[in-house]
Amino acid sequence: MKKGKHKGYAAPIIITVIFLLYFAVYFGVLIAILPSVWKYVLLILPIACAGVLIYVCIDRIKEIRSGEEDDLSQY
Repeated sequence: MKKGKHKGYAAPIIITVIFLLYFAVYFGVLIAILPSVWKYVLLILPIACAGVLIYVCIDRIKEIRSGEEDDLSQY
């Protein structure tokens, strides 16, 4: 692989990690503050968001591997 392709992997991974940390901290504080019933309801939201973020990151990495680095060419 070329060195340039490795640069394409960095951005989606870094953004995904930043958002996962944000969700963990934000919802962690909310879960610590709210009553026990809402803790379990709010636990579903960050888990779902994290799952979607990881799926999108994996999908983007597959696009980069296939050589399609510019999504705008589809439109």
